[in-house]
Amino acid sequence: MRHCLHALASRWPWQLARSLSASLLPTSCALCGMDSDAAVCGPCQAHFLAPAPARCRCCANPLAARDARWPCAACQSAPPAYDATVAVTDYAAPVDQLVLQLKFGACLALAPWMGQRLGQAALGQRPQALPDVLCAVPLGPQRLIERGFNQALEIARPLARTLGVPLHAQLALRARETQAQSAVAPADRRRNIRHAFIVAPDALALVRGRHIGVVDDVMTSGATLNELARTFKRFGAARVSNFVFARTPPH
Repeated sequence: MRHCLHALASRWPWQLARSLSASLLPTSCALCGMDSDAAVCGPCQAHFLAPAPARCRCCANPLAARDARWPCAACQSAPPAYDATVAVTDYAAPVDQLVLQLKFGACLALAPWMGQRLGQAALGQRPQALPDVLCAVPLGPQRLIERGFNQALEIARPLARTLGVPLHAQLALRARETQAQSAVAPADRRRNIRHAFIVAPDALALVRGRHIGVVDDVMTSGATLNELARTFKRFGAARVSNFVFARTPPH
């Protein structure tokens, strides 16, 4: 038996590792707890990630199907700096728990699953407008130390592979630490995030005249993504699109 395993490992090391991990460390669905080969089982995906309603092509807020050809009224009256947003689902129960498990529970196995779902949504919704380069919303150094990882970057990696688009992890940097947007009143979020980003000096050539894709886990007010888009446009980006796993619906 030992020789057979050694022979198998020498020929198919990745297949062996995957087979052993599946046998010894079975996974369970992050939503229902049932055995699953994926982070979220098929029935839960079908039930909770059903085809999304029509969304504003700019901010991804829900729209009536007849209005989906145009940006929503809010984006028409006050156009944001970004040009488009792709979202997989609404940030609502129980899917919101997946985001919280990733961000605050360090359930990193959810990130590849989210990135793949986001890639499928992007290919289905905007097959003709893929970005030239992807980046993740950067964390400040202190928050990165506290959390130990950037959840947006963990989602961006599988998304980049799914789309076949290069990922530049240091395309944008935090110019200053800011208070977490979730802890700031909605009316103050634009002010909190103002001038928080810069384009990395060695990445300027990747931005000028290019279509930049920005990845995040959740889009709530859109203030952070708008400020980052403003920064890229200020440094010459031709277009900025957001790719978010979940979109908080308007209240």
